[in-house]
Amino acid sequence: MKYKLFNNKIKPTGWLRRQLELEATGLAGNLDKIWPDIKDSAWIGGGAEGWERVPYWLDGFIPLAYLLEDEDMIARADKYINAIISRQQADGWICPCSREERPRYDAWSCFLIGKVLALYCDFTGSKNAEKALYTSLKCLYELMKKGTIELFEWGKFRWFECFIPLKWLYDRQKEEWIISFAKLLRQQGADYPSYAETWKRPLNKWTFHTHIVNLCMMIKYEALTSELLGEKYTNLPEKLWQMLDETNGTAVGTFTGDECLSGRANNQGTELCAVVELMYTCEVLFAATGDAVWADRLEKLAFNALPATISDDMWTHQYDQQVNQIACEKFPGRSLFRTNDSEAHLFGLEPHFGCCTANHGQGWPKLAMNVFLETDKGVLCGLMLPSRLETEIKGVKVSLETVTEYPFRNTCKYVVTAATPVDFELKIRIPAWAQAVKIDGKQVESTEFYCIDKVWEGCEEITLELVRTPHIVDRPLGLKAVEYGPLVFALPLTVDYKMHEYERKGVVRKFPYCDYELSTKDEWRYGLADCDFTVVEREGDSVPFSSVNPRIALKTRLARVEWDYADGFDTVSDWTPVSSVALAPAEDKELVPYGGAKLRITEMPVIE
Repeated sequence: MKYKLFNNKIKPTGWLRRQLELEATGLAGNLDKIWPDIKDSAWIGGGAEGWERVPYWLDGFIPLAYLLEDEDMIARADKYINAIISRQQADGWICPCSREERPRYDAWSCFLIGKVLALYCDFTGSKNAEKALYTSLKCLYELMKKGTIELFEWGKFRWFECFIPLKWLYDRQKEEWIISFAKLLRQQGADYPSYAETWKRPLNKWTFHTHIVNLCMMIKYEALTSELLGEKYTNLPEKLWQMLDETNGTAVGTFTGDECLSGRANNQGTELCAVVELMYTCEVLFAATGDAVWADRLEKLAFNALPATISDDMWTHQYDQQVNQIACEKFPGRSLFRTNDSEAHLFGLEPHFGCCTANHGQGWPKLAMNVFLETDKGVLCGLMLPSRLETEIKGVKVSLETVTEYPFRNTCKYVVTAATPVDFELKIRIPAWAQAVKIDGKQVESTEFYCIDKVWEGCEEITLELVRTPHIVDRPLGLKAVEYGPLVFALPLTVDYKMHEYERKGVVRKFPYCDYELSTKDEWRYGLADCDFTVVEREGDSVPFSSVNPRIALKTRLARVEWDYADGFDTVSDWTPVSSVALAPAEDKELVPYGGAKLRITEMPVIE
């Protein structure tokens, strides 16, 4: 691992803290109070779901609680972890099933709860949790070695996720069984590169090897496994990313998948679980390799795809988001999506399926955990986000604060305070989109990293300014998208919300965690009349990626074009317009950040 996490030494500030506060007061921060699969889970002795949902939720809730230093949330996280550990069986088995059920219990949740326990240990230093992690993984290894348990379905296709807690253990206890377990997992796990041909042509067929969340997790597997398996790292993740992006990539850095790969059509969906897992993949790969491209990709996902698919108050979310999304209404006939139902794009408690309800909460906290990373020489500011690091370097107390409104503004002030003089390197990542870079007003060479290696004393400040003009980027079939910095911009459509409160299969939807259909009366058939954009900066409101009061916008001119609905639908735009010839004079319009535009046109033609 090239860089290490600081974990609870990071204190989010500014808009990033506000985003975490919205999550804490929204769905992810309250699932244990309102949702049966968390509130009454078999993991804590209840009768509801006892597989992936509690571990998924804790994977985001634990870092959220500790980053906010929220005593109530910390106590609730402790309650769940203690309840899980207290039910661990004598031989170490930790998942909520009987001995007889173990062979039929998918091992994926064993990997996931191991990942959660390791995360909990990082924040708390709990020896009980470390012992529970050790004995649970040792038990799973012994059962797999005997043939009592074999990997199948999700466990088979997510085998590499177990390497996260395994590597955590191996760094502390270099025992031979850990290496043997790693090799056994690899032996029974799916070989993803052998499925690469199936990623090129989307099918209306559900398979594990084209499942979008599996693939978003999979990209990082070589970085996770190479050390324990004793294999050379070959930069396979980059090759896998390029393969998927070429045939399934979107304008906001995701891959289509609803739930399985869906090609490059801008009206197809991308599952929310895929967004947060792809973010985590980028975080792991940046820390493991030091390659700045993974941080660039992470930013694009975090500032566009993540906020776009969750409501402003973070009480509801979509299962599937569409890049060109002109309505989120139930399809009256067959579903548009290849492998998901007609409600998957609604905003609600658990549209289509509850995995995203449980899992979406990891997105923002884990992003915050990666603002600062520990290096051999000092500190890397990997993400230009408002935060404060409080740590010790060579025995000296050091604080490092990033004061910024990025990505809504393109400047950052770094404030370094050292209790006594101390020598270390401050390494600042420069995003790839920047065409020019200024440090304290002076232009410097635009490279991936800017390093300052010196003796720091007292309080010192460094100001970074990044320069780039708004511009268009190519999309399939001659369409274009507009980017400015790490943000993708879209034409927003005024939203009418239709609320649904009801109960289904014992799960109640009521405000604020009810379901919503979104529609608009706005015209959406537009193309770019010119490629000139004027940047408009505003104060915004208490929601960083606000759908009603964006902090930044681009003024430009658009013109109406001939553009049909997708065949068989009246709430879905066709992938491409019929023509890019203007039907009327150009109009003055504003484009806003994609993440705030819940209904939008993002890919559009340039007017002929």
